[in-house]
Amino acid sequence: MARVKIDMPETFRFITQLPVRITDINYGGHLGNDAVVSILQEARMRYLASFGATELKALGTALIMADAAIVYKGEGFYGDQLTVEVTADEFSSVGFDLFYRVSTFRGGQLTLIAEAKTGMVCFDYEARKVARLPEALKEQLSKTNA
Repeated sequence: MARVKIDMPETFRFITQLPVRITDINYGGHLGNDAVVSILQEARMRYLASFGATELKALGTALIMADAAIVYKGEGFYGDQLTVEVTADEFSSVGFDLFYRVSTFRGGQLTLIAEAKTGMVCFDYEARKVARLPEALKEQLSKTNA
């Protein structure tokens, strides 16, 4: 069976902390895959907010997610404080990829929970079509630090 592989960048430009909530736990007693998608979205919103942007107002454009890939590496549990690292890379004329690394410290040891990537495309919601990546956004995504 073929597995999804994500070539993760070596460095990340943004870090945030998010708790695992009881509503994030599935019937297996661990962090559900649907909750991971929500955690990535929250981390993405915080990353954009760190330089005054949102998905609808991102330095001259709006953003829409074109695809997502997640590779699960370990279990998350209720009460874990997740560290979510985010960085942008693989820029094109109309978008970029965001990479995420989700981990937690548990029992004095770092546990990797997931690695993920979302393809973000610049989008004009009024015209309902893809737009060009503004240079100002590309520059900001390239330099944003935690």
